[in-house]
Amino acid sequence: MSIQWFPGHMTSARKKAAETMALTDVVIEVLDARIPEASSNPMIHELRRHRQRVCLKVLNKADLADPVATRAWLDFFNSQEGVKAVALSCKKPGDVARVPGLCQALAPHRNDGTKLLRIMIMGIPNVGKSTLMNALLKRRVAKVGDEPAVTKSQQTFDLGSHMTITDTPGLMWPKIAHDSDGFMLAASHAIGRNAVIDEEVATFLGDLLLERYPALLAARYGIAPERLEALDGVGLIETIAARRGCRLKGGAPDLEKASQIFLNDYRSGVLGRISLETPESRREMLSAAASGAPRADETVGPDA
Repeated sequence: MSIQWFPGHMTSARKKAAETMALTDVVIEVLDARIPEASSNPMIHELRRHRQRVCLKVLNKADLADPVATRAWLDFFNSQEGVKAVALSCKKPGDVARVPGLCQALAPHRNDGTKLLRIMIMGIPNVGKSTLMNALLKRRVAKVGDEPAVTKSQQTFDLGSHMTITDTPGLMWPKIAHDSDGFMLAASHAIGRNAVIDEEVATFLGDLLLERYPALLAARYGIAPERLEALDGVGLIETIAARRGCRLKGGAPDLEKASQIFLNDYRSGVLGRISLETPESRREMLSAAASGAPRADETVGPDA
């Protein structure tokens, strides 16, 4: 299954974002620390490059991500021109307090206090943009929800210290080029549920975690390591259904309910700190895609 999700309001949101970009000094791009490149909208990169705007990449939900992978991603992004990357949790005031200073450092031409430093927050749906906005302003100005695409319009506020900040709607791009990116986005709840089938997403995630984080699965679901070695993604979901008592009328396993349990365990962090891609695995995926060679992740893991 190829996952695509581009609600109609995002076309007008992109146009408005391009207009606001022209009046912006620093772009904050909020990413999901568990999938930093898969959650990076190429349209945002194109808009920034066109206007030559510097960027603070905020790897949000860092408390849910594998810290080793996160360090590798910070090195990767910080090696790029005009980019500063930071890993944090937008739910932690101490983390968020660092953001204005980091933006100021990216725009030294605004340090004299004579002109406003204009900041713009961008990112795909459900990565924590509104949570960051509320935390920066220390009041609830942006609606926060558990479903993607809650914010539908731009809002600009005075951040103090000669700064303004504009929140923008979550912005997807029209076509997700790599199927595994779609699955990682869906697993991390960045895509609306009407565009995905939970069982397929859970199977993809199961294949990945069996390969990368079997110990976390064993601990969470009480599955012996030797038993895990014999499972694939489908078998994992079936085992979770049995362990959690997910049954349909007649006794058949309720794979949809088990899939939802598994996805929620990943999304909430109760499985442990997990990253679905690393810079190295990303390079390998892109190289394989460019050459047309089959990938190991086509059956048992993500392209990350």
